[in-house]
Amino acid sequence: MRPVRLMKVFVTRRIPAEGRVALARAADCEVEQWDSDEPIPAKELERGVAGAHGLLCLLSDHVDKRILDAAGANLKVISTMSVGIDHLALDEIKKRGIRVGYTPDVLTDTTAELAVSLLLTTCRRLPEAIEEVKNGGWTSWKPLWLCGYGLTQSTVGIIGLGRIGRQPRPEEAAEFQAEFVSTPELAAQSDFIVVACSLTPATEGLCNKDFFQKMKETAVFINISRGDVVNQDDLYQALASGKIAAAGLDVTSPEPLPTNHPLLTLKNCVILPHIGSATHRTRNTMSLLAANNLLAGLRGEPMPSELKL
Repeated sequence: MRPVRLMKVFVTRRIPAEGRVALARAADCEVEQWDSDEPIPAKELERGVAGAHGLLCLLSDHVDKRILDAAGANLKVISTMSVGIDHLALDEIKKRGIRVGYTPDVLTDTTAELAVSLLLTTCRRLPEAIEEVKNGGWTSWKPLWLCGYGLTQSTVGIIGLGRIGRQPRPEEAAEFQAEFVSTPELAAQSDFIVVACSLTPATEGLCNKDFFQKMKETAVFINISRGDVVNQDDLYQALASGKIAAAGLDVTSPEPLPTNHPLLTLKNCVILPHIGSATHRTRNTMSLLAANNLLAGLRGEPMPSELKL
């Protein structure tokens, strides 16, 4: 009896336990993992993916033509542990007939929680307040000290209403008793702006000098989408000049943001290290979905969440 040929799977990082266990139980797969919490170097990725039938990657892994060439003709499935897909060379992947899995929906609530947390942290100046407690700046109660902006009776503008990538969607606005308006009008009318759209050629650099010029001087800007949706030089100028009140970012360009970046010198800019989906439950669910997408694709079965190319 001829032995069953194992399919080679390469995983670009240590992933949470549920996904790791699912892959370990796959008797038809031989799994190799980059055994680190840090990103895999490009050369190691090229080496690891060579001859692989399946690749499980993260949003920090740029799967371009060079990586696809290194993988070779065996590669049938790419499963990314993310909703975002801008790190994948989709045209090249489609040309080669490779299936793609991703992880929508399972991190929606967690990322929404983070967006609200970041918005409140930024508009109520919480990092500044915490620092004043630590450095002795807290002396007595003062009527105007550390005053920020509140959500009550405010207008919130959302760029990318719904799950990431579903924008513009005028029909969804009505579902949430919201009003669909143009991007310039949204910039001009909103007290708080939350950017949640996907990164596409149409949205790259969408929030630029012209956008910030239209915003109210009391407005707060929040970005939970992708760093490249924002022109960060223009954002810095808007914040430093007082053109807008404050900004909160969970995503930047690049990531990580260099520690000497001008935005980090501003008290009215709160920056987080891309932790929108960072709860134990959500990350485990993402890893399991990514593993199940990969295994289903390798076996020629329907994926739980396949990106239709």
